[in-house]
Amino acid sequence: MSSPWDNAPPANETEAQKTAREKRELDALATSEAIDEEIKRQRANLKKEKGVIRVLLLGQAHSGKSTTLKNFRLKYAPADWERERRSWKAVVQLNLIRNVLSILFAVQAEMNSELVSEYPSSSSSPIIRFTDKHQLLVMRLAPLRQTEADLQRRLGAGAEEFRLKSPSQHSPLDAESPFGHSDAHTEWAVRSWQDALESVAPKNQQPLFDSASEAISNLQQDIKALWEDETVKLVVAKYRVFSQDSSGFFMPDVDRIATRSYEPIDDDILKARLRTVGVQEHRLGFTRSSDTASTRSSKGPVHAEWMLYDVGGCRTQRSAWIPYFENIHAIIFLAPVSCFDERLEEDPRINRLQDSLFLWDTVCASPLLLKTTFILFLNKCDLLRKKMKTGVRVKDYLTSYGDRPNDAKTFVKYLQIKFRDKLYHTQEPINRNFYSFLTSVVDAKATSATLTSVQDGIFREHLSESNFL
Repeated sequence: MSSPWDNAPPANETEAQKTAREKRELDALATSEAIDEEIKRQRANLKKEKGVIRVLLLGQAHSGKSTTLKNFRLKYAPADWERERRSWKAVVQLNLIRNVLSILFAVQAEMNSELVSEYPSSSSSPIIRFTDKHQLLVMRLAPLRQTEADLQRRLGAGAEEFRLKSPSQHSPLDAESPFGHSDAHTEWAVRSWQDALESVAPKNQQPLFDSASEAISNLQQDIKALWEDETVKLVVAKYRVFSQDSSGFFMPDVDRIATRSYEPIDDDILKARLRTVGVQEHRLGFTRSSDTASTRSSKGPVHAEWMLYDVGGCRTQRSAWIPYFENIHAIIFLAPVSCFDERLEEDPRINRLQDSLFLWDTVCASPLLLKTTFILFLNKCDLLRKKMKTGVRVKDYLTSYGDRPNDAKTFVKYLQIKFRDKLYHTQEPINRNFYSFLTSVVDAKATSATLTSVQDGIFREHLSESNFL
């Protein structure tokens, strides 16, 4: 049993010993107080994190995850959106430059007949003939490669080229040319687009912006001449250089973007492509008034913080998904519906729509997600309607579609049922919260209405779990 005298100073303590003892006691007291403060801080953090609604964005590459995240920020974090607006200028400029260089690469490949021997022209194929004008355009636009390198260096320390196809899957565009490797098979990526935007904020890198803007604006007419040239259009079609409906495609906007005074508009930011590797985390604060459908039974406004996780959709990155399944309240899964006739860039053996269905099936079967709210975005419906008007038949690529009418409305309804059935046909039959939406996430106005419904639905489920409803 301890005694009050246990901590009494020694009877024969010298002045030096007393000073040392008192210092030790003060140090011990400071350490104890620091530990107490850390415990309080951790308890406060645990209490705060307990109320955070965690939402995971999933889907294959090019499904629209990053664009969906941008829509969340546009709608619910307008101050941050405006603060970052000017930084997106460098990303849009980089996208435009890569568009130009991709075209130049295809033109250079076509000019070198030995590079296209694998793809002989048929008698019905239009004859492609170049003139001195095309040679001059190639030479005049070549300096954009240096501007591209400068922008990439500024945007991302630790950035990398992302190979989309295996080395065995070559085409003529893999050959050497003055423009380096084929942009069709590699994509430049950064670790975090928030860090990338911060690194090119105008206050930090104004000279870079001036340099890039100057280079692009000086070549505006050459870029425009390249894009509008009929011979070049044949080359772009022959080599399928890019999809004009894909993110990061800005060639039709040369007049507006290739100027010294260019400032990104909302649609530019939504369409801009800045590929990331790894998992991106974004916090958003929400307040819902008590008169909304989801909070009508609660007293006063409901405040909540959301943590959105945007994870890479490339097949090589999907192993990073599983650790984020635990404690997730909702999953927003993006399945692009216009890609029923397309194949994965990283593995051309696999149909993109079939890949989305397989991913959805795998995610739904995870035992960690049995109580998670599932939100399905059947995305790119606008592109689906355009594609089906050209006469492309779904059943040629998806045999299970059978002889159903070949129109967008019927096809989307078919997919809604197919995805829903996969969710509910799990090994353990339980009540699962499920919402599905038809989306075109590049349409900010329409997506804003969808996000309101998504937010309301997630709030409702979260409040129900918290016994507020």
